[in-house]
Amino acid sequence: MDEHKEETKAAKSQPKDNSKKKIAELTDKLSKEHDDYIRLMAEFETFRRRSAEEKLNLVATAAADTIKGLLPVLDDCERALQMLENSSDESAKQGTALIYDKLMAYLKSCGLEVIKAKGEVFDVDYHEAVTQFPAPTEDMKGKVIDVVQTGYMLGGKVIRYAKVVVGA
Repeated sequence: MDEHKEETKAAKSQPKDNSKKKIAELTDKLSKEHDDYIRLMAEFETFRRRSAEEKLNLVATAAADTIKGLLPVLDDCERALQMLENSSDESAKQGTALIYDKLMAYLKSCGLEVIKAKGEVFDVDYHEAVTQFPAPTEDMKGKVIDVVQTGYMLGGKVIRYAKVVVGA
């Protein structure tokens, strides 16, 4: 009968060992699944952030392209205003000035900035020299004497360099 008790004890302890083994396996599996979940969430967050950045860049690029397309119209308005300075037609002056002011106000509200050039020290980061001309005074050497075409920045980036005449 002692033999029978030992077999029963062995049979009872075996399920306990099996259940401990099963619990350990399940714990390991749960831990792995948890790690996979955390990794997946991190990847998704990176994907979401990158997608948002790409969307913002796309919108900014589209806006910059649209504004670049309007710059020749702005140039034409500036030329028209210069031509009308000596004209006696006040309504043409006022109408052209109104169109220019409205267009410029809209573009400025979109982030457009005029690059200051005339009288400034020549800077290759903002200016493109089209020619050099003898400086009228000694202090104008290396400075912008005249602006051939206005330069613009959008969002802190140059979208068109100012074409200038530099004093030599």
